[in-house]
Amino acid sequence: MRILLVAINAKYIHSNLAVYSLKAYAEKYGANDHKIDIAEYTINWFPEEIIRDIYEKNPDVIGFSCYIWNISIVKEIISDYKKISPGTKIWVGGPEVSYNMEQVLLENPGIDYVMYGEGEKIFGNVMNAYGSAKDIGETELEKIKGIAFRKSGKVIVTSPESLVNLSDIPFVYKDMKKFENRIIYYESSRGCPFSCSYCLSSVDKKLRFRDVDMVKRELKFFIEHRTAQVKFVDRTFNCRHDYAMDIWKFIRDNDNGITNFHFEIAADLMTPDEIELIKTMRPGLIQLEIGVQSVNEKTLEAICRKTDISKIAEVSFQLGQTGNVHRHLDLIAGLPYENYASFANSFNRVYDMNPDLLQLGFLKVLHGSVMKEKAQDFGIIYSGRPPYEVLSTRWLSFDEILKLKSVENVVEIYYNSLQFVNTITKLAKCFDSAFQMYEKLGEYYKKCSADGAKHSRVTRYVLLLNFISDWKIYTAKIDMKKWRELLTLDYYLRENAKNRPEFSADISEDKSRIRDFYKSDKVREILPDYSDYDSRQIEKMTHVEVFGIDSGQKTYILFDYNNRNPLNRQARIINITEWIKDELSDKGLCKR
Repeated sequence: MRILLVAINAKYIHSNLAVYSLKAYAEKYGANDHKIDIAEYTINWFPEEIIRDIYEKNPDVIGFSCYIWNISIVKEIISDYKKISPGTKIWVGGPEVSYNMEQVLLENPGIDYVMYGEGEKIFGNVMNAYGSAKDIGETELEKIKGIAFRKSGKVIVTSPESLVNLSDIPFVYKDMKKFENRIIYYESSRGCPFSCSYCLSSVDKKLRFRDVDMVKRELKFFIEHRTAQVKFVDRTFNCRHDYAMDIWKFIRDNDNGITNFHFEIAADLMTPDEIELIKTMRPGLIQLEIGVQSVNEKTLEAICRKTDISKIAEVSFQLGQTGNVHRHLDLIAGLPYENYASFANSFNRVYDMNPDLLQLGFLKVLHGSVMKEKAQDFGIIYSGRPPYEVLSTRWLSFDEILKLKSVENVVEIYYNSLQFVNTITKLAKCFDSAFQMYEKLGEYYKKCSADGAKHSRVTRYVLLLNFISDWKIYTAKIDMKKWRELLTLDYYLRENAKNRPEFSADISEDKSRIRDFYKSDKVREILPDYSDYDSRQIEKMTHVEVFGIDSGQKTYILFDYNNRNPLNRQARIINITEWIKDELSDKGLCKR
């Protein structure tokens, strides 16, 4: 029998660990008579394209992995697929169908069966129950734990299946070619020690860990295959100190200079030993995601989140001082007791922690979460469509939600892109707070984006410059020439642009001396990594910019794009002013 497991991912670079785990577990512990295949798509595919592709694979049974980002398209596909192939049995599983099984079956006649909870054991038992048949009898269905199905017009929900031993799940990665240019997801633990009311991980209170020696062998596989990024899906990786230390030491000692590992951690659980270990790692070896969510104590109490904000700030500062780890901090808007002013305060506190990435998210009221049960008590109104995002609360109006959406947009563009670091850092000091700056910038950017206009990278620089000019009351101490230079610096730090942006200064009178510099022997001393290239090639592969033209004190900066900072991707910069002056002096064009 042919079984097809279908994953519809949010982006091409994503992969679906769940379906690979189901397949690996079933193939190891039974179902040897079945051919189990996996088909991955993205939400950007047209439903009819996915339907056609599935139909051509001619499966007898289809299983869909369901999440908030794909549940709408999954339901649409199932409805239409049943019309053209009514005999095909369709199963669904995943968080979007695990907490409302009856509703799913009653509202979607195309769905035959639901698996709820952890799927590995359930799927293995389902495959064994099929035997050589193309369907399972009602008597056999009732013996399978963790499923829901229709019987005589009613929905039957069997008792839950026991939790799986993580070390029993086979390693799912074998042929890495199919995962080229994609993020690899890896799981070393399940469950979470915290009880955050908005999160489904809090439902599973039993923390379980994969055997650490097994984890090391599997991580070594990724390292040997020079995988670009491995993202741990563990909810709180450092909740067990000895386990985290053991794995972090292993990846440090086996670093291949390429692979990056992403971990979600609780910063207030970080120990001095962990921070000292991280200091010894290659810059870019790991990145850490830290959920702050809010600094409002009443909010944190309402969502059952126990955290020490002062400790988070201290740890974030210490990690930032190492200069070798990317820090990703999260905030959630729309939580109980957090009004607009309170959220602005949370934003400013987290912004002051100087994260490498600040994610401003909005509360999602998920099926099965405590927040969904308490939404009415908190006056939380949310969308009935996935991802069930907050629309308003007792403390936050829809108008204010929209304002925060504009803030989120410009934070992504001007902060998280890391393309405007120097300009934004300077600009934030010209406002009463960072939040005020992004609030005003968000309003301005929205006004300049009528009818949903998308702006090119260069246009975003120009819009920022125009915003600065319009808000000159805040920037009176710095003239526009300085702002143009800062934008030029940021521009060339990230991109070896072929065309000069309109806001940069005219350096035409310096072009000949810059070219002479590239022809000189000094360029070989400064850029030994370019020894295989001639002067013209080196000139194309790097960039020299002139600053301080208007002051009469010119500074020549070379941007080396072959050597970038692994955390922010900025080019290495070298002040070559003295070398340029030496060249001019040798020609009698200037005095030293």
